[in-house]
Amino acid sequence: MSACKRLLYVVKHRSLWAQVRRNVTTWSPVGAAFNAKPHRRLDLFEKNVGLFGVPELSCPAGFQAAAKTALKNTQRLVEKACSSPPGAETVECFDQLSDSLCKVADLADFIKVAHPDPAFREAAEKTCVDIGTVVEKLNTNVELCKSLKNLLDNPNIVAQLDPDTRRVAELFMFDFEISGIHLDDKLRKEAVGLHVKLLDLNNEFLVGSHMPNRIARSAIPEHLHLHFASEGSFIQVGGLHADSPDDLVREIAYRIYLYPNADLMNCLEELLKCRHKLAKLVGYESYGHRALKGTMAKTPETVMNFLQLLTDKLSDKTAKDFKMMRDMKKKLNPRNAELMPWDHPFLSGVLRAERYNIEPSLYSPYFSLGACMEGLNNLFSQLYGVSLMSEHPSAGEVWSEDVRKLAVVHETEGLLGYIYCDFFHRSDKPHQDCHFTIRGGRWCQETSQYQLPVVVLMLSLPHPSKSAPTLLTPGMMENLFHEMGHAMHSMLGRTRYQHVTGTRCSTDFAEVPSILMEYFATDYRVISQFARHYETGQPLPESMVARLCESKKVCGAADTQLQIFYAVLDQIYHSKPQNRSTTDILKDMQQKFYGLPYTPNTAWQLRFSHLIGYGAKYYSYLMSRAVASMVWKQCFVQDPLNSRQLTVKAPVDQL
Repeated sequence: MSACKRLLYVVKHRSLWAQVRRNVTTWSPVGAAFNAKPHRRLDLFEKNVGLFGVPELSCPAGFQAAAKTALKNTQRLVEKACSSPPGAETVECFDQLSDSLCKVADLADFIKVAHPDPAFREAAEKTCVDIGTVVEKLNTNVELCKSLKNLLDNPNIVAQLDPDTRRVAELFMFDFEISGIHLDDKLRKEAVGLHVKLLDLNNEFLVGSHMPNRIARSAIPEHLHLHFASEGSFIQVGGLHADSPDDLVREIAYRIYLYPNADLMNCLEELLKCRHKLAKLVGYESYGHRALKGTMAKTPETVMNFLQLLTDKLSDKTAKDFKMMRDMKKKLNPRNAELMPWDHPFLSGVLRAERYNIEPSLYSPYFSLGACMEGLNNLFSQLYGVSLMSEHPSAGEVWSEDVRKLAVVHETEGLLGYIYCDFFHRSDKPHQDCHFTIRGGRWCQETSQYQLPVVVLMLSLPHPSKSAPTLLTPGMMENLFHEMGHAMHSMLGRTRYQHVTGTRCSTDFAEVPSILMEYFATDYRVISQFARHYETGQPLPESMVARLCESKKVCGAADTQLQIFYAVLDQIYHSKPQNRSTTDILKDMQQKFYGLPYTPNTAWQLRFSHLIGYGAKYYSYLMSRAVASMVWKQCFVQDPLNSRQLTVKAPVDQL
């Protein structure tokens, strides 16, 4: 298509969409930006600025150049740290070193899973391994550690450090300790080797955990083929189909998707063995003990006590929830009334819908994506004095045409950072909702400016149609608020040091701001400010919000118990070796901490991708939920829009 024809095409279709918007209601700029249909950029003569504005990343080969620059800076900063006299400058040097590597590694960590071009993904994956290997070597660099130890072992110098600097110095020393800096040369090399091996195993498991399984088309009834993707003479199953009203579809999906893959099983077994071996090598009783040092929970024993206490308190309610599900299944399918694991998500949804009439299609027209973004903008403006401003990305800055860019602007401090919104479904894109830190914020002594944080929020929402913007179910809306909580944590956590900025905190605290946002997402005083019908402009009735909130209590105990089971499984996998298979452990823990029967020839643990990023820390969601509940009750339950309840933080240059 010629440039002229392309221009006419874009103008024509933008005008059609503009007419729809004018006939509907008036949105704020940010609301209009997200309710507008994405269009192809006319960037024939515009210079490619590279992904996230990094010039080298205009092509896959640029990752090698970016890594080379980072490694050159690393060498310079290591030499500076080792030769400078101990003091605050030492900590600043360590933070610059961390920042230089993280800016490449974190960006690559995102691109390797999100970019539609395999060449970019492969280049990013290689960069992750290369940078990760360097980091592990640095964590066992004796001379580098000595420069920090000289600082922390000198009481006179420590006394001159401000609390932030001292805390960051202690955290860097902690990284050395858990990496085996105290070991002799031979054992240190062994520790580095295990770290490098784990990088490969982690990546192999993460990729494998999202791969679909397939089965011969002839193996399942022909009338069910339409529910699954076809691949020649095979049916491909890429998920659990948990919301399907057909019992047999759910069962088939469960059995096939969770069917054990021998190679992936070996990968997981080897991964857990390596983690335990590394933990023992550096002086810990188990990988769980190593992972939990420095968290709110501190030890695996505390975590297991917490999970057992929750189980005991929920026991009666969980039993009642399962009884309701069994009764419902018997009502829907009298010939097959046994409650199975693939029934839980569907039947709990049926019970909520039946009792409170919360069919998602009744709510979606009020939750257009633009309306929800407008609601978030209003909420942040009232609580934090922060606005979301839509910006047009430059050529080559984003990896997909439907990615939106937001500038986060404070009413007095100005620009705080950028959020890239990768919200729409795309093939080869993970279906998990995620927050990625691309660049952490920090105060740059060398420029006397604050390095602005950059993050990505990744969802998998439906694309807008010809006649309507993207419409969210209540669950999608709540997930959007959750992930935006992470983003604002990154924007507002304006620390001096990159090493502790935003979500770079204890894992079992990192979920608190995001879970807190879920409370706002279900409070009518907040929802009433933005939820209105995309066609008529009518507000969402308060009675519908009340029904939605009440419905969350239905089967809530069973839902929580399922999360407890996952968290317990994670703890046992990372405790002392059990001398039994991961499947045998799962079967045992499922009986003790869940209640629904194990299905033979399935291996749910091979889909437990959180074992990589949240190894021994999956409990964090439950603990963070408990903390977020306390924060909500103490600060917001009386007035969720009252900014006076918040602690005012000093400007960054006063930290």
